[in-house]
Amino acid sequence: MTTLGENIQITIGDLLDRSAGRYPHNEALVYPGRNLRYTYRQFQHECNRVAKGLMALGIKRGEHIAIMAPNLPQWVLAQFASAKMGAVLVTVNTNYKVFELEYLLRHSDATTLIFSAGIKDSNYLEMVCELCPELENSMPGRLNSKKLPMLRNVVFIGENPAPGIFTWDEMLEMGEGISDEELAARQDSLDPDDVINMQYTSGTTGFPKGVMLSHKNLVGNAVSIGKCMNFGPDDRLCIPVPLFHCFGCVLGTLTCVTASATMVMIESFNPVTVLEAVERERCTALHGVPTMFITELEVLENRRYDTSSLRTGIMAGAPCPIEVMRAVVEKMGMREIVITYGQTEAAPGITMTRVDDPLEIRVSTVGKALEGVEVKVVDPATGRELPAGCQGEICARGYNVMKGYYKMPEATAAAIDEDGWLHTGDLGIMDENGYLRITGRIKDMIIRGGENIYPREVEEFLYTHPQVKDVQVVGVPSAKYGEEVMAFIQLKEGAMVSEDEIKEFCEGKIARYKIPSYIHFVTAFPTTANGKVQKFKLREMGIKLARLDEDMLGTA
Repeated sequence: MTTLGENIQITIGDLLDRSAGRYPHNEALVYPGRNLRYTYRQFQHECNRVAKGLMALGIKRGEHIAIMAPNLPQWVLAQFASAKMGAVLVTVNTNYKVFELEYLLRHSDATTLIFSAGIKDSNYLEMVCELCPELENSMPGRLNSKKLPMLRNVVFIGENPAPGIFTWDEMLEMGEGISDEELAARQDSLDPDDVINMQYTSGTTGFPKGVMLSHKNLVGNAVSIGKCMNFGPDDRLCIPVPLFHCFGCVLGTLTCVTASATMVMIESFNPVTVLEAVERERCTALHGVPTMFITELEVLENRRYDTSSLRTGIMAGAPCPIEVMRAVVEKMGMREIVITYGQTEAAPGITMTRVDDPLEIRVSTVGKALEGVEVKVVDPATGRELPAGCQGEICARGYNVMKGYYKMPEATAAAIDEDGWLHTGDLGIMDENGYLRITGRIKDMIIRGGENIYPREVEEFLYTHPQVKDVQVVGVPSAKYGEEVMAFIQLKEGAMVSEDEIKEFCEGKIARYKIPSYIHFVTAFPTTANGKVQKFKLREMGIKLARLDEDMLGTA
């Protein structure tokens, strides 16, 4: 395999062409639910068609194209096609509603929006027409929107859209007027350091920020991650995580292309659909956030699927419970499962466990720095680097650090210091061998009566209760102690456990001040579209449930 340094100096379009040249007959993209299969040569051809269509719309190098759709084939094609012709793909969270979509399109200066019919309770066509009523009297490609002055092209993945909108197929037909030479010239003009992808952070505090990522950021990260998994052309990766997030479009699709491996796509997560795809397609790898693996394990308790082909995969996107990791190894056969830690601003991987790390390391840490990445732990107050074994803020530096937040220089300066270190806001402890353990978020830390409590530590303990399926811990206000610990617990099916029994389980095993004062049993947690638990919503719920008004606080 080529070195990381060589791979950083290649664009995503050239990377795809290289894989198609080396393994033209390998399956590149498979949709089991659609019976769609492309070899690498066919996938390259389809991406070129889409790239020409985008050029035919008049899209220039560096222009911003937003895409709002679930994990459809067109999404994957648009990812690599936009990279070939030099446009910046702006990924849109599939759960966004009208207000959020308007903000993203306006802030990102997107000139083109590609979208599908919608998901669940979201009708994207209605949302777009509400945002841009001018479409009704517009020619396709000539939108003049009052709310979104930069937006001119609207492309619908489907048939019979509203007036003023191109269909995907119409865009492809227009692309037939673009020659191979024109596309090649455009692709050759691109630089690995060009911004090619923009992802908006969740925005739980303030408005979302557009993270600018380059070919170099993304390709380097995908190559490093593939190496840690021993990924090669014989691997087949099942991808049920959303493509709008780095987990899907970097750790998933792009990592496959760097290794000429096969992408087995799941359009929307369902544990049965995932297990059927793994069995039918003989997948060697499976990605997912912890909640996905938890539901897959539940299904396997009641029904047998052949997961013997599985070797590796990544659990990431949220803290990975040790007990869940062990169960995935034992019950799904993923003996080489690994954890990746990072954030969108780092494209996204910072550290990763390796397939040959002992299981204890793989279940208790998030690994060590990826190749070409530096990691240190600093005192959040002083910025001073801390020795091994001390808890502090995790910082990273290397090829993977974003170019910055779009049109937000102050926020960029706050995230990346003068020496190029990205300050993650995460707390961790690094051992003498460079292995990192995440202990929480700086802002999630609970301070009870002057004692610092890290939710992750309490969660990991509660996971060891035999009837606990999943748990999230938050802090809620207390007049007496400043904050109290509240645990939201999902029990295993059929389990019957009381609040008092949970507290008794904690007695004598964790410090008294860490034992949750409040325990609430739930059937599900509020999550983002990419499976991350929204702790701020749990905190809001906890305040209401505990009725923590000034009259009652002293009784906690």
